[in-house]
Amino acid sequence: MAKRPEHSAPPEIFYNEDEAKKYSQNTRIIEIQEEMSERAYELLLLPEDESALVLDIGCGSGLSGSVLEENGHQWIGIDISQAMLDVASDREVEGDLILGDMGQGMCFKAGSFDGAISISAIQWLCNADKSNHVPQKRLYQFFTTLYACLTRNARAVFQFYPENAQQIDMITNQALRSGFYGGIVVDYPNSTKAKKYYLVLMTGGVQQQLPAGLGTEESNTEQISYSKKREMTKNIRGKDVKRSKDWIMHKKERRRQQGNETRLDSKYTGRKRSGRF
Repeated sequence: MAKRPEHSAPPEIFYNEDEAKKYSQNTRIIEIQEEMSERAYELLLLPEDESALVLDIGCGSGLSGSVLEENGHQWIGIDISQAMLDVASDREVEGDLILGDMGQGMCFKAGSFDGAISISAIQWLCNADKSNHVPQKRLYQFFTTLYACLTRNARAVFQFYPENAQQIDMITNQALRSGFYGGIVVDYPNSTKAKKYYLVLMTGGVQQQLPAGLGTEESNTEQISYSKKREMTKNIRGKDVKRSKDWIMHKKERRRQQGNETRLDSKYTGRKRSGRF
């Protein structure tokens, strides 16, 4: 079995000049990256009649940004590899490029972006490449700062290559803790080569049903609902944070401060409902 790239070296070292050239010269890599970018863009559900500003996280050589450009949107890209950004610059992409580590957070003004996209990047945060790296903390720092810089009702779509179910749980749990809701869409779940994972996150508004993965029947999707993930967070800090009255009151107050429509408090707030999870 081939060694996973994230187990070979930290991303800023693995994506050196030689590796970066593949993203401008290897037609197969370019084709795969473009296909995944187009699918992520489709899941982003950006408005077709107006230009949006999108954050491209782990933008690499700018292939995903080019998909955004072709659909009439503006973008800003951030990547930890200078070699990859140099390739993007040589390709004369239209997006602004920033050198940065997404594990340190997204340092943008609140509500700056109408959406976010990421291709083959987020699984790198599950590694501890330095002695001070704690994957859960870096994921939480990333998701909380991303949540802050997105507009309300925005989406963020991440294509990624999970190593195992535990890694999926780690990523989705930290996203949930940060205020997002959403889940996993799996395309072609029965195919070893074509199977692709997309984490689709939303910041607010009416909760929508996630689409069926490509190559599946709608009743047989491999989506991971956040209603199931809530059960997995009940042991955080020794209490069921998703059922406590204090948590609910804090969440409602946060929604009010964000200007979102919120139900009024009542004697039933925080009370356990029979037959519900």
